[in-house]
Amino acid sequence: MIATLQTERLILRPISLDDAPQVQAIFPQWEIVRYLTDQVPWPYPPDGALSFYRDIAIPAMERGDAWHWTVRLKTDPGRIIGSVGLVRGETNRGFWLDPAFQRRGLMLEASDCVTDFWFNVLEMPVLRVPKAADNTGSRRISEKQGMRLVAIEDRNYVSGRLRSEIWEITREEWQARRQK
Repeated sequence: MIATLQTERLILRPISLDDAPQVQAIFPQWEIVRYLTDQVPWPYPPDGALSFYRDIAIPAMERGDAWHWTVRLKTDPGRIIGSVGLVRGETNRGFWLDPAFQRRGLMLEASDCVTDFWFNVLEMPVLRVPKAADNTGSRRISEKQGMRLVAIEDRNYVSGRLRSEIWEITREEWQARRQK
């Protein structure tokens, strides 16, 4: 079972099938999906959130290969405003946030929380995060977390084939930053 996490302003609750209708209502926005991997179907199908949770995310969580949370404000815990997830493999963290809640530092707060979980609970050695080079908001989070750019390549996103940056940080680097 995956723990509910909390930050100063947020509750990160493990995803459940009950979350799918709320996610379905906010997720299919171009501002959210354009820089996500092309594995996300577009146009987003009417059962996209339910199918992803039921067939991909929750089974991976049950196997111990992934950890996915909904992002909620403590002031409105019944409302989902985004999602953040961790996955074993070459790509370790991904997230999205409703555009109405962007530019408030909320996703940095959520990312710091799950990065702590990645390194301090799961004891993983490195966190690797690819992103479209044009995704400046995501890049700023990686920079603020002390990650370094380690590779540039082209990858497929919902919006097409784009230049992509691979950012990473080691467990030792993360812990040293957090102790300051």
